[in-house]
Amino acid sequence: MRSLIGIGLLVVGTLAPWPATAQPAGSPANQDVEQLRRELEQMRKQFDTMKEGYERAIDQLGDRIKQIESRPQPAAAAPAPAPAAAASPAAAGAQTPSPAAPAVGLTPGELARPREPFSLYSQRGPGQLLFDIGVAGDFIGNLTQNNVDKANAGSFPGRENRFFPREIELALFGQVDPYARAEVRVEAGEEDTGEINLHLAEANLTLMSLPFGTQLKLGQMRSRFGLLNPVHEHDRPFIDTPNVLARFLGDEGLVERGAELTWLAPLPFFLEALVGVFDGDNDTAFGRGKLNTPLVTARLRTFLELGDESALQLGVSAANGVTPERRRNTLLGFDAKYKYRPVGWPHPLLTLLGEAIYQIRRVDVLGEDTNGDGIQDTPDQTRTRNRWGWYAGGEVQPFRTGQLARWAAGFRYDWTQYPVMRGREWSVGPYLAFMPSEFLRFRLGYKYTERADRDGFTDNESSARKVDEILFQATFILGAHPAHPF
Repeated sequence: MRSLIGIGLLVVGTLAPWPATAQPAGSPANQDVEQLRRELEQMRKQFDTMKEGYERAIDQLGDRIKQIESRPQPAAAAPAPAPAAAASPAAAGAQTPSPAAPAVGLTPGELARPREPFSLYSQRGPGQLLFDIGVAGDFIGNLTQNNVDKANAGSFPGRENRFFPREIELALFGQVDPYARAEVRVEAGEEDTGEINLHLAEANLTLMSLPFGTQLKLGQMRSRFGLLNPVHEHDRPFIDTPNVLARFLGDEGLVERGAELTWLAPLPFFLEALVGVFDGDNDTAFGRGKLNTPLVTARLRTFLELGDESALQLGVSAANGVTPERRRNTLLGFDAKYKYRPVGWPHPLLTLLGEAIYQIRRVDVLGEDTNGDGIQDTPDQTRTRNRWGWYAGGEVQPFRTGQLARWAAGFRYDWTQYPVMRGREWSVGPYLAFMPSEFLRFRLGYKYTERADRDGFTDNESSARKVDEILFQATFILGAHPAHPF
């Protein structure tokens, strides 16, 4: 500011001494010169007044800074140093590790000591909210053939040829105190019966400052099995749920009640491990719903930087539980995600991702009447169903700035067997996305599905072995919104 004032004075001083051309006394030119001099003198006085005002303001700000610096500051807890790669998942859109993660070189006693809490809580004033509120809306449109509609065999069973709210979500999330945070999500959406259902989607508490760099999450949550299951549908990179997830985990995915313990390994690279224990209420994959025969999950996730412009995330998951028939079911998951963002780009140019699930499931098989005489010729048996499926997709946002930077194009291929019944299916689906802002998104896509067998996809005396669908999605966000990995 003082430099600007000095420059202004120099300009005024330079202009002021210029002599006027001699003119006869009383001439119009001489009168004009006198008028200009009076105006210049008036401008000088105004400038001097402004200068004095700016100098007083600068001095007052300097005094305030000195007063603030002289106040005693509360001793802030020094954050434990994290591995150098621990911050990297944010660059690839991955869930970031806890800032309280241990560092390499700590003694066992230091590792066992609970982590120091973060300091934001102490900076909040009395009566201020410690949580955020947000609303997200997700609307789906679906057009398909009449036989698919009659058989209820589209990507949204029971909602074919409809425009409906799939997910209207109210989210409340934030810090309980310096040691814990909590999250509550309530959702409403149209079911396959055509009715709007209101239900509790998530309600959980996370203890962030446990020994050995661990965190514990308690309550109802989306289990962190695989890449997309933890992500709510309106935040996913595709309009519909990939077929392999819908077949092996159901339309809602693994939403369970229990606990997850997360550990960030004290290594020079990022490695996150977790184990979960749940009721096992998922009807599609498990369904026993008892803690004495719990659903147990596990996951390992790592992150690799491939230069300054790209990164790769890799993960393996496992889930083991019991079905209502008291038979054991084991799911193994493998996932990968790659992002390429050139230097200076506000968004990734290319995103690639994929998942695969392998199932080992014990099922009861009833005996059959092979002779047609009404007598069961083969005995009831217990067999193992080894099935698997996968999907792979990607999205490209090829323009850096301007109106075209709001457009993106994507693609997904699915192939999966069915968990229990015979048969398999594959599908392919391109889509186009338009994002006027980070709070609003529209997608238009096409999906073709072909099934090797009609079993399980026949209803109302109709069947759907080949399916053509046009899909539309409109998503909006109001207020705050929890971070997601995409």
